[in-house]
Amino acid sequence: MKPLVIIPTYNEKDNIGRLIPEVLAQGRRLNILVVDDNSPDGTADVVRAIMAEDPRVHLLSRPGKQGLGKAYLAGFRWGLDNDYDVLVEMDADFSHRPADLGPLVDAVLTADFAVGSRYVRGGGTVNWGLMRKIISRGGGLYSRLILGFPLNDWTGGFNAWRRETLQAIGLDGVRSNGYSFQIELKYKALKNGRQGVEVPILFEDRRVGQSKMSLRIVLEAFYRVWLLRFDS
Repeated sequence: MKPLVIIPTYNEKDNIGRLIPEVLAQGRRLNILVVDDNSPDGTADVVRAIMAEDPRVHLLSRPGKQGLGKAYLAGFRWGLDNDYDVLVEMDADFSHRPADLGPLVDAVLTADFAVGSRYVRGGGTVNWGLMRKIISRGGGLYSRLILGFPLNDWTGGFNAWRRETLQAIGLDGVRSNGYSFQIELKYKALKNGRQGVEVPILFEDRRVGQSKMSLRIVLEAFYRVWLLRFDS
């Protein structure tokens, strides 16, 4: 197995230099691709310094901030072009724990994709306010009811994909770019007949920096679910 951890960044200088060594320490032949959207804080420079010392670390620089979904699509294409077998989505802010990478990657040995799930037995969240819990839980239930598949964590962004699953989805047809990107990927995979498994994770609030979440992103997810449901 040849796994690639894809980490989109925008102004994550204070996190990325600490996160990369922790990810690599998990073993399992992990490589890392940081997809940076021209962060003005010098995030890419931190990554380049690490690259000079470790060939397992790679950087894909983009000219400007284009959104989370497009960053992951660019990372997926890079990973597929470079013959990686498993492609993992991971946040740069330590909300996804490096210690959870092993079980997530191992899960795709017997499944087409694996979801790092906050909402199965053994999973959970840390330091979340009531409103954030309501939005996340409500968004998952809303997606489950409308899309018709029994997945608990639709909106979570800590996921592992077999290359064959991403190829079957057809990345050129993915239209979402914000919060709904994760929903669309999972729905397209399930609709394609791919088998997914939920792996319990503990989701922690970011350690440093500001959240990228906004009301616009949340609203996009709510209406995109209906577009997905009735997309032919």
